[in-house]
Amino acid sequence: MKNISILSTKKLKSNQKELLLNADFSVDEADFIKIKSISFQIKNKPDLLLFTSQNGVKSVLESETLNELKQTPAICVGSKTKKLLEDNGFTVLESEEYASDLAPIIQNKFNKNHIAFFAGNLRRNVLPIAMQKANIIYDEYLVYENTPNHEKINSVVNAILFFSPSGVYSYLNQNKIENQICFCIGTTTAEALSGITTNIVIANQQTVENVIEQCINYYK
Repeated sequence: MKNISILSTKKLKSNQKELLLNADFSVDEADFIKIKSISFQIKNKPDLLLFTSQNGVKSVLESETLNELKQTPAICVGSKTKKLLEDNGFTVLESEEYASDLAPIIQNKFNKNHIAFFAGNLRRNVLPIAMQKANIIYDEYLVYENTPNHEKINSVVNAILFFSPSGVYSYLNQNKIENQICFCIGTTTAEALSGITTNIVIANQQTVENVIEQCINYYK
């Protein structure tokens, strides 16, 4: 196998980077997105918490009302989000990899609940629309801000790892995609590359590790 150069559009943890290095890839990495937690105040006592990302959980973990919130069960998008919640003492009733899969569960199983929805500034409309259609009472809390961090990459790479649509847009602000293979964490991220490239591989699970695994398997 020739020397393969990989660009990750977010800084990897050391064990994640090690997976690529052990596969004899060279690795460049840069954070194309900056995440900032935002403080919030609970307006009405919920009986169900809704999270769509680890960033939402991380912000809630900084809240003064954390211990109180832990008494309320949660539902979430993503296996890593579920793990982070459970590792910090939350009870997770339902978890799906995609918001579109969680939406009908919320409509059918939790339509009598008062939901606290913890979101970022770039959140999609899938779950709010689903809850509105089912006349579900919910309060939305903006708990983190996602801002682009444009960076020019001068090195030539064979593949790019993308972890969010906003990461795609931030990368494209200063860089082009030519012949590189793009490995995406999910279908929503892949959709952000529509019309730009067809060299796309989508992870089986929405985890950084699975994106890396797909990349390694592709070049084996």
